[in-house]
Amino acid sequence: MQSTEVLIMGGGLAGLTLAIQLRQRFPRLEVRVLEQRVHPVPVATHKVGEATVEIGAQYLSRDLGLAQHLESGQLRKFGFRFFFSDRRRDLDRVTELGVSRHLATPTYQLDRGLFENHLGARARECGALFLDGATVTGFQLGTDGPHEVSYAHDGREHHVRPRWLIDASGRAGLIKRRLALAERNAHDANAVWFRIGGRIDLDGWSHDPGFRTRCDTPRWLSTNHLIGEGYWVWLIPLASGSHSVGIVADAKLHPLARMSSFDRALEWLQQHQPRLAEELDGRRGELQDFLFLRRFSYGCKRVFSGERWALTGESGVFLDPFYSPGTDFIAIANTYIAELVARDLEGAALAPHARYYEQLFLSFYRSTLSLYVDQYPLFGDPEVMPVKVLWDYTYYWGVLCQLYFQGRLADLGAIGAVRGELASTLALNEAVQALLRAWASASARRNPATMIDQAALGWFAELNRGLLDRLDTAGFTARMRENAALLHGLAAEIATRAAAEHPTLDVSALLELARAGAAAAPAGLLRGATLLDCAA
Repeated sequence: MQSTEVLIMGGGLAGLTLAIQLRQRFPRLEVRVLEQRVHPVPVATHKVGEATVEIGAQYLSRDLGLAQHLESGQLRKFGFRFFFSDRRRDLDRVTELGVSRHLATPTYQLDRGLFENHLGARARECGALFLDGATVTGFQLGTDGPHEVSYAHDGREHHVRPRWLIDASGRAGLIKRRLALAERNAHDANAVWFRIGGRIDLDGWSHDPGFRTRCDTPRWLSTNHLIGEGYWVWLIPLASGSHSVGIVADAKLHPLARMSSFDRALEWLQQHQPRLAEELDGRRGELQDFLFLRRFSYGCKRVFSGERWALTGESGVFLDPFYSPGTDFIAIANTYIAELVARDLEGAALAPHARYYEQLFLSFYRSTLSLYVDQYPLFGDPEVMPVKVLWDYTYYWGVLCQLYFQGRLADLGAIGAVRGELASTLALNEAVQALLRAWASASARRNPATMIDQAALGWFAELNRGLLDRLDTAGFTARMRENAALLHGLAAEIATRAAAEHPTLDVSALLELARAGAAAAPAGLLRGATLLDCAA
């Protein structure tokens, strides 16, 4: 029986990036990756998770050294963009939310086929033993000693005893199933998606020169969201020339049975997004694939173990593709796994750190999940949804991104120093999400032809730019405290604005919570950020 130090079951995005990360950090470490699919995989391969946001993009470009491929082989993303276009054909006559220019911190659209082929080649260049066309046929988890794994490859059965066993098998969840770690969450949503073999150019849907020129970059490079009550439709361009289209919907408001085939999805789009339906109906011959997932979001009871096993990617938890957090959570999980491997190589105790890293990881998962649970009914609200998006971005850039960009995810001392700020902003986020739901239930949902340009918000653009700063420990602590004050001030303004619009809303509890930490926050954070400002 052969032995290896690390065996990764699954050679998709999560498994291959971890293999590269481990080999770059520990050049003598033996890493073996087993991937069932044969490489090279087709371009525009049938996987969800094509858009990256700031943490995932930083992980791929800076930490793994893939910036050149991302810039030359993939597409630079033109931010998120939202159109409140339910039952409308005229996207130029509804409220648009997005940026008119690129913000400072880059993100990318990934053609997963092109990208995973590149990752496979890169993993081999780094010295990992990447075996494509390899199927795991059995495994036993060790306790004090190595694990045991059997797999089929090139017509032969192989047996290996790895010191570390990493599950990156995706929704197959090999370790999760073996140990009964699966955990349902409260987010009941479904998704369907498919690829069309050509560009979907939203700028071409309008002849209005004002609409076509108010952004300095073509809109098709954005992750475009066509949204309505209880659902959103994504449009994501791929470097291979295809365009990814998806429908994600609250199961109670838009049952999966209404969109579980391409023809049914097209009928549903004809009702809810008729301009897109017209585009797709004329391009049926370009359809490349179709897939759906029922109740796609889930949790996991355990992800890291002091007994030298771990889960990463979709084998662990999965949130919601709305803010594209999938690659973020791969980056976070892989970073913690690499830290545990480092401790093991040093002969240090694993169990306490595995538990602590797991607690942090699952707390990030739960706080991000709160952005989605019971929030889909307000997605079609042009008055409340821009406020939600502004808050959600500020919370993400101001807290979780700071931990990652400043290299503090596993710095227990630095995290301990800002524990109070982390706890207060977590409670604040939960209170703001509750207010947003109540506000949307009272909203008039005005939908004028205007653009809410997030790039015009100076403090917001600076928060994004500041992710690129390199801070020492004192600077990190100061930044986290500044951002906590910023979030408290923003929450106070949101509560005040909601009460002014709808005096029957009870915002007293949120205001008390927000004002407790808002003394140092700047004023006027919502100015220019809502429909009321832009349509006035």
